[in-house]
Amino acid sequence: MAAFKPTEFLKEVRQETNKVTWPSRKETMITTAMVFVMVIFASIFFLIVDQILSIGVRTVLGLGG
Repeated sequence: MAAFKPTEFLKEVRQETNKVTWPSRKETMITTAMVFVMVIFASIFFLIVDQILSIGVRTVLGLGG
């Protein structure tokens, strides 16, 4: 097994970090907005599905009628 050299490891980490293509501020803001929009759409979708299933279960079991 090769010996662990912390200084060599940190040097390699710095080299790899320099290779990363970081997103611009604009790209980050657009992506964040898209995530929020998708979360809102998913929430609305599951609210509607939950309400439909709730009505169906109440109808089948004869509750609240």
